[in-house]
Amino acid sequence: MYADRTVLGVIPARTGSKGLPGKNIRLLAGKPLLAYTVEAARRSGVFDCLLVSTDGEEIARVAREAGAEVPFLRPQELATDTAKGMDVLHHAMQWLEKRGRRFDLVMYLQPTSPLRGCEDIVGACRLLVERKADAVVSVCEAEHHPWWSNTLPPDLCMKDFLKPEIMGKQRQELPVFYRLNGAIYLAWWDFIRHRDSWFGPRTYAYVMARERSVDIDTVMDFLLAETIIRASLNHG
Repeated sequence: MYADRTVLGVIPARTGSKGLPGKNIRLLAGKPLLAYTVEAARRSGVFDCLLVSTDGEEIARVAREAGAEVPFLRPQELATDTAKGMDVLHHAMQWLEKRGRRFDLVMYLQPTSPLRGCEDIVGACRLLVERKADAVVSVCEAEHHPWWSNTLPPDLCMKDFLKPEIMGKQRQELPVFYRLNGAIYLAWWDFIRHRDSWFGPRTYAYVMARERSVDIDTVMDFLLAETIIRASLNHG
């Protein structure tokens, strides 16, 4: 519970992953990837229900051992690489509703963001309540400024690659850009229950540090997260 509001946490963790097979329970610095998100959520102390939505028995076992509920196995049509996260969330909400369980707030926590801290979870809740927001989505500063990027024609000519007005500019002279980091999606139950997007006029950004914003999709991402975790342990 946060500020007298009940909070549901939903963690999606399917078995299939083309980029990094078995990544949700792959050991990261000696611990299953999924466990980092479950443990951070539990430490935050805000959740009245912390639920993992999965299609796999092994993932369900790891989730329960870490302290999450796994009251159902996700249907196969929601366990493909084309299944939408919002459909997974709505399935979990509908499953609970049918059993008489509703909450004030819903937070969607992807296990591929293992460096998200309990303080980020609490901070997102605080922002939503203080701003009277409909939803809060986590972001971080973009690692590479988008103004230095462009598409390329078939012949690879870079004639118009950069706009003339930014030629010769230093990084410090450019406006700061932010990107979605995938770590936290939070909204009121009634706002998100029948919507297909977190974004609206009263959606606000919760800004996270880049070092806590690693989103694991490849082996390189995994190694980066492991390096950060081990460095933190060595200096802790």
